[in-house]
Amino acid sequence: MSVRIRALDAGVTPAAASAAAAWDAFVEAAPEATFFHRSAWAGVIERAFRHKTYYAYAEQDGAIVGVLPLARMRTRLFGDTLASTPFCVYGGAVAATPEAAAALEAHALGLQRRLGVPCLEYRRLAAVDDGWTGRPPLYYTFRKPILLTGDDAKDMAKNIPRKQRAEVRKAIERHKLTSVSDGDTDRLHRIYAESVRNLGSPVFPRRYFRLLGEAFPGAHDVTTVLHEGRPVSAVLNFHWRDQVLPYYGGGTQAARGLSANDFMYWEVMRRAGNERGAKLFDFGRSKIDTGAFAYKRNWGFTEEELHYCYRLAQGASIPENNPNNPKYKMVIAAWKRLPLPLANLLGPPLVRGLG
Repeated sequence: MSVRIRALDAGVTPAAASAAAAWDAFVEAAPEATFFHRSAWAGVIERAFRHKTYYAYAEQDGAIVGVLPLARMRTRLFGDTLASTPFCVYGGAVAATPEAAAALEAHALGLQRRLGVPCLEYRRLAAVDDGWTGRPPLYYTFRKPILLTGDDAKDMAKNIPRKQRAEVRKAIERHKLTSVSDGDTDRLHRIYAESVRNLGSPVFPRRYFRLLGEAFPGAHDVTTVLHEGRPVSAVLNFHWRDQVLPYYGGGTQAARGLSANDFMYWEVMRRAGNERGAKLFDFGRSKIDTGAFAYKRNWGFTEEELHYCYRLAQGASIPENNPNNPKYKMVIAAWKRLPLPLANLLGPPLVRGLG
C-alpha cells in the first residue's frame, strides 16, 4: 500500500487524541526524533503565539511511518516562514522509510507553494537535506554525557571543569545557596523576564510557560535557586528518554555575584541523573560569538553545528532575525534600558516573530 499524508488534528476529539498518541509513539521509538517532535508542541504554538500549525504524518498499512511538525510564523516585522519548528531547537521530518521521507518533503513543498510562503525552514541536527540550501554557521548545540556515581564531590569533578567547580562550591559553602525542583513556571517567568530584559531581548508571555507545563506534565520541571529564601535564578527543564534539556533559564541581578547560575546547572545535572536516570545533558542551542556560547564552552561542552536548511521562493533570502544582525544592535541597547514592566508589556507581541 502506498504512503498517504494525513494532517494531525490538534482538537480534543477521541480521534484526534488517538492520532496524537500514535504520533508520539512513533516519535518515542524513532532514533532520529527529538523532544521537539512531540505532538503537544502544535497546541502550545497555536495557543501561545497564534501561529497556524500544519502537523502532518505519513501513514502506510494503517501505521505511522513518518512525522513532520510545521508552523507558519507570519508577522509584519519579521516576515513569513514555514518552519519545522519555531521555538524549538531541532525539527524537520522524521521517517522510517525513504518513501515516507519523500512523501513528507513533497507535502511540505506543496504546502509552501499553496500558502505562498517565501521561506521553508528545517531545523536539522544532522546534515542538510539534499537539494536544500544550508545557512552559514550560526547556531550550535552543546551536549555531553552525565557521569554520576552517587558521590556528589566525585561526580562534580567528573562532570564540571575546575573553574566551574570552584564557582559551585562557592555558591554552596560561602553563599549557602539551595535549590528546589517543582513546576512553578510563574516564579520562573518573573526571574526570566528580568534576565532577558537585561540582555536586550523581548520576553515570552507568561502564558507560554504555563502552556508548556500543561503540555508536558511528566516531562518538565523547574529548578529554582534560593538565596536566603529568595529566588535568584531558575530554569525550565525538559526530560526526554535519558536526556535532560535545560531550556528557558535566567537570573536576577544578584545571581552573578552569588554564582547562582553555575550552581543551578549543576543542580539540574545532579537531580536529573540521580532522580530520573538521565545520561545526557543537552544544553540547547546558542549563537556563535555570544556570551551563552562562551559560557557553555567554559562548562566543558564541545559545540556541534546545527544544520538548519531552507527551500526559498524566487527572490527570498534566509531569515536573519538574530542579535548578531547589525541592524538590531541599537534596538538591543535601547531595550536593556526599558523599565521591566514596560519590557514585559511590549515583549510578547514582538517575540512571536522570533521563534
